[in-house]
Amino acid sequence: MSRLSDTGAGALTAWRSRWCPPDFSGKVGVAYSAGADSTALLAAAVSVWPGQVVALHVHHGLQAAADGFEATAREVASRLNVPLQVGRTDARHAPGQSPEDAARQARYLALAGMAREADVSVVLLGQHADDQAETLLLALSRGAGLPGLAGMPERFVRHGALFGRPFLGIPAATLRDWVLEQGLAFVDDPSNTDPRFTRNRIRSLLMPAWQACFPGFRQALARSARHAAQAQVLLDELALEDLQTVGVPPRLSALQALSRARQSNVLRHWLKQEAGAAPTEAQLSELLDQVDACRTRGHRLQLRAAGGRVERADDHLVYRTL
Repeated sequence: MSRLSDTGAGALTAWRSRWCPPDFSGKVGVAYSAGADSTALLAAAVSVWPGQVVALHVHHGLQAAADGFEATAREVASRLNVPLQVGRTDARHAPGQSPEDAARQARYLALAGMAREADVSVVLLGQHADDQAETLLLALSRGAGLPGLAGMPERFVRHGALFGRPFLGIPAATLRDWVLEQGLAFVDDPSNTDPRFTRNRIRSLLMPAWQACFPGFRQALARSARHAAQAQVLLDELALEDLQTVGVPPRLSALQALSRARQSNVLRHWLKQEAGAAPTEAQLSELLDQVDACRTRGHRLQLRAAGGRVERADDHLVYRTL
């Protein structure tokens, strides 16, 4: 194997040692778009898990080139002797919804469904170091908290399926060189250069500027993301401890005994657990002010938060979906 293929296989082997049991023998799905990144991932996965890999291709139906993507996917999967499963989905966005978010949500839902049908234990994604850097820059531009600054995790569960990102430490150029060296066909999605999408503007404008000023910025941003992720784990553990004290639903009197920072942390955690709700900074600040003001039995509390509202019920907070 070449140095570049060793890099891909090495990343997969390291990911397997961290997240898979030593005797793992299940099927491994690869989210295979037929782009350079997922092609590198598919070929590397075949070398690490021979006979266990299934390629999962999502046909979004968003552009005329999608049929060509599927044709390339079938060609490469056949060359690598990998079974290919194709899922079709309608990824069009609803009014007011981000096209990027709509396509992402439709893709994960389709991949999770195909994983169940193919009896796949884990679905691997081809996101790499450049994607992680873009994610962190996007989070910074939006004033994100620790969950956003933690970037993309190596392992997560969505729609009941386990997903993994073994290539987060590998630059995009390395993966592309690997695919070219192997002579494998791949496609370039024209939507990846469309300036209407925020990520594409970050990729074409910000990333080159960061590269010119700070050549090692990908590794530095990835390190910052790991620090943020570690800090978020500690905050989650503290929130669980505080929930044991304040109760579920939270008691106002117990909340008021905590510092404002711990109130904020435990309420964020409770709302996420209770309803998958993520209040804005302004909503949470107003909620903390109202919690502090509830010192008498007759004091009402009611605040819109995410897709519902937080209300007072005796000495407790409750969340009601609108």
